[in-house]
Amino acid sequence: MSASFAPALSAAREAASHQHYPQGALFVVATPIGNLADITLRALHVLALVDAVACEDTRHTQQLLRAYGIERPGAQLLAVHQHNEAEAAGAVIEHLRHGLRIAYVSDAGTPAVSDPGARLVAAVRAAGLPVVPLPGASSITTLLSAAGMTQEGGFVFAGFLPTKAAERERAVVLLAAEPRAVVLLEAPHRIEALAGALAALGERLVTFGRELTKQFEDIVTLPARDGPAWLAGDANRLRGEFVVVLHGASVAADAGDDQRVLKLLLAELPLKTAVKLAAEITGRPKNTLYDAALALRKSEDEA
Repeated sequence: MSASFAPALSAAREAASHQHYPQGALFVVATPIGNLADITLRALHVLALVDAVACEDTRHTQQLLRAYGIERPGAQLLAVHQHNEAEAAGAVIEHLRHGLRIAYVSDAGTPAVSDPGARLVAAVRAAGLPVVPLPGASSITTLLSAAGMTQEGGFVFAGFLPTKAAERERAVVLLAAEPRAVVLLEAPHRIEALAGALAALGERLVTFGRELTKQFEDIVTLPARDGPAWLAGDANRLRGEFVVVLHGASVAADAGDDQRVLKLLLAELPLKTAVKLAAEITGRPKNTLYDAALALRKSEDEA
């Protein structure tokens, strides 16, 4: 344990030990996404209290627990990951039925959102057993809080887009029709492809968050068309996990934006549907967009 966490464990016992932690319950525990100091006092107390910890990667979780001064034998770490979650849930439920307290953690952040855990939680609830969430770090809300979005209407979490180029481009077409902000996740080896696909959205703002909460954290907001150039400007920008926020569509789009949106939508949708969605995205009158769409179709036919 780092000496700096000794007071945290003591504070966790003092602050959280008097609360109720039911037996036979699954505790879904959020863990830091990078900075170890982002653990909550209640999470520390529960991770020390429970009878076993179910986790995405037992080796990773063992290192995390030891960093906080929590020692557990390997037998108290249960592997529950995306490849065995359905089967492993049965073993967890049996432990719970015997009155044991089980915590579940993913490798980083809040479980059961993008990481594994949802199937486990669903199975435990279906068995009539309690699930207790312990909130904490989340890469999604971390970047949203720093993106400076001014549009109203909330956000949509889309996670990872398809890996195949054609499917990814079709997904971006649908995102163009989404007036709310959209949160995406991406791995470093695919971030250039994602930025290239989003570039078709032109002036629509995108916030890239890389290595959030870590030493080399990088957050930038720029027009979607400038994303590929920003990534290419420094080789280090291709390292680390990414969270990306596609800001909500502006209602004050210019004529150039009208053309870009219509081209994207017309490539995948019937003319009337494309015009309807374009009107919702840009705020332009449908009649104006309908005329523009007809002109685009005519120019394409003549080309």
